[in-house]
Amino acid sequence: MFTGIVEEVGTVKSIKSGAVSAELKIEGKTIFSDIHLGDSIAVNGVCLTVTSFDKSTFTADVMHETLNRSSLGALKSGSRVNLERAMAADGRFGGHIVSGHIDGTGKIVSLTKDGIAVWVKISASPEILRLIVEKGSIAIDGISLTVAEVTDKYFQVSIIPHTASNTTLLDKKTGDTVNLENDIVGKYVEKLLSFGKKEEEKKSGITLDFLAKNGF
Repeated sequence: MFTGIVEEVGTVKSIKSGAVSAELKIEGKTIFSDIHLGDSIAVNGVCLTVTSFDKSTFTADVMHETLNRSSLGALKSGSRVNLERAMAADGRFGGHIVSGHIDGTGKIVSLTKDGIAVWVKISASPEILRLIVEKGSIAIDGISLTVAEVTDKYFQVSIIPHTASNTTLLDKKTGDTVNLENDIVGKYVEKLLSFGKKEEEKKSGITLDFLAKNGF
């Protein structure tokens, strides 16, 4: 489990691409004060497992599913990435609950300066947007951020100077892809509320579409 508080920005040193997988080698500093084989490290919000490491680099395998559902496949040597080790049991919970299992990707629509802050507008699929609430939390490339606005087409966050300086988000430009993970609490609530609903609709033949077409 992670918190979305990025510990440092690392650099991709190399990528070995296979037919349907890849091996990343990433360089950093801070996270190497406490790193072990098998540790989980969030790389741009994606939970990866350390397969080897030395004093300043670690390697991790990226599977086919991860490449398909995230932006990691677009990384290249020299790319900057957000890094966070799994939360320590005695650590402060500074962000929100982040699993490192992203729900999909979004695209940067615009970046707009607003005093010392920058508004970042991101478009996403309806499946992701329906679980985003204003003033709620979302992880963007592994960064825990507060949602300032949400519509049926996009959502916006406001980036303060500290976040801008200590993450890669403002390295992005219009059209770039970012990894998105919805607040896990919202996903559990949706699952519980929908439990058994489809089975009941099948039995009765009454669906939301049926009700809407008949004026309900």
